[in-house]
Amino acid sequence: MLNLPAPWRLPLLALALAWLALAVVYHDTGAAMVLIWNRSETFAHAWVVPPLSAWLVWRRRADLAVLVPTPAPRWLWGLLPVGLLWLLGELAAVNAATQFALMGLFVLAVPALLGTEVARRIAFPLGFLFFAVPFGDFLTPWLIERTADFTVAAVRLSGIPVFREGTQFIIPSGAWSVVEACSGIRYLMASVMVGTLFAYLNYRSLARRWAFVGVAILTPLVANWLRAYMIVMLGHLSGNKLAVGVDHIIYGWVFFGIIMLAMFMVGARWAQADAPHEPAPALGQEAVAAPRLAVLAALSIALMAVPAVLHQQSARGVLPGRPVLAAPALPGWQWQDGPLSAWEPAFSGAAAVLHGRFEPVDGGAPVGVYIGYYRQQRPGHQLITSVNQLVAGGEGETSWALTVAGSAELKNGQPWRTAELRGQALSRVAAGGDLAPRLRVWQTYWINGRLMTSDWQAKLRGVWGRLLEQGDDAAVLIVYADKAAAGADDARLRAFLHQHGAALDAALAQTRDRIATPAR
Repeated sequence: MLNLPAPWRLPLLALALAWLALAVVYHDTGAAMVLIWNRSETFAHAWVVPPLSAWLVWRRRADLAVLVPTPAPRWLWGLLPVGLLWLLGELAAVNAATQFALMGLFVLAVPALLGTEVARRIAFPLGFLFFAVPFGDFLTPWLIERTADFTVAAVRLSGIPVFREGTQFIIPSGAWSVVEACSGIRYLMASVMVGTLFAYLNYRSLARRWAFVGVAILTPLVANWLRAYMIVMLGHLSGNKLAVGVDHIIYGWVFFGIIMLAMFMVGARWAQADAPHEPAPALGQEAVAAPRLAVLAALSIALMAVPAVLHQQSARGVLPGRPVLAAPALPGWQWQDGPLSAWEPAFSGAAAVLHGRFEPVDGGAPVGVYIGYYRQQRPGHQLITSVNQLVAGGEGETSWALTVAGSAELKNGQPWRTAELRGQALSRVAAGGDLAPRLRVWQTYWINGRLMTSDWQAKLRGVWGRLLEQGDDAAVLIVYADKAAAGADDARLRAFLHQHGAALDAALAQTRDRIATPAR
């Protein structure tokens, strides 16, 4: 057992009780973090963050032993805004916000119950805990685009003709696709965490530490671009015998490992000696009285629990039961169940889904409509998340791919997202397969009666509705048509929405206002 100095025993016990209370009250938030660590290779490194943080604190034990823990009640005020962040994140179903807030509550308990000087001496180990939050997935689409941009440009500079559409491209020797596994997000997350730890352990100067962290961010980005380019060139020059299939993943990790090793070897050349141990403060410190410590611990636990209590109160405005969607009656159009094509939007966790098509009674091309309706939103069942997209990730012979994305505006000023989808892998199109179907797609969000296209505005609108106890009902509304039938500038979709957009909006409002059926 640890032989703790007498002044440390009660404060550490109070801290342990506060942390235990946090773990119990915010069990769902912590469990969501662990679930992501388990299922996502991108954040598998988070498992080592807590033990590494504990080890970093242990390294400073000599600097801590000379201190007498003295609670600093002023830090309790910090629990309120951090708790508010958790509450807003929970109302908006934003996992990153709730998880960062949970880590913040854990960290703030240290200066509140052990003192500012104790927290200052272990500031980095405490800050390092935030690497346990699985954050950064939103960068994946951007990273995929930049990797495709660099790879295509580099291949063209190498004298090889390239035809590109979206994140897929064709060269004379074959077809390639930049998918999520090629984005470099795993390299980036691991490099930033390990690079930050390396900088802390090897440098004393803040300038050197920040400089190395910057290198740890840029290096995996550039390394991943070069990796993608070299894999394409290896495949091309070897007649697609090398760097294809599983091999290109293995080659990628080997290359990344070599780059990281080189980065650390170069960084070690500027390593600085360890700082001397910090002495005890000049002014003497007295151990805190047990009754006062008990009051502070109880107060900290109470403040930490306030957001959870408020969240329970806000749940009263959420509508019960399962929503029932029904297509509105549109003059001149007849509703038919069943999608217009084989395409299915990659929106998961909806409480109700309506997917079919409106066919004009006098003949003509139909218009497809997809509505994913969300109620009682929570992790795995929220409308706006990085995994909800028009097309799912992956590449195959029948994969749908997003080739063009943009925006449009109706005459009434209502903005919409627009996209073009291709219904076959580019490799099959190039090989002379069947003519790939193409769709023109318009998309918007319906947030409790308001239409909008911005993710963050939709999130804020949802939070505001929850705070006003108006419920959290929301939906994604998608209309689409065959590209040839959509016409120039998507004239058919424009006309359909201009004439019947209000009816679709009213149908969603009726779904919200209709007496809900009991959930089963």
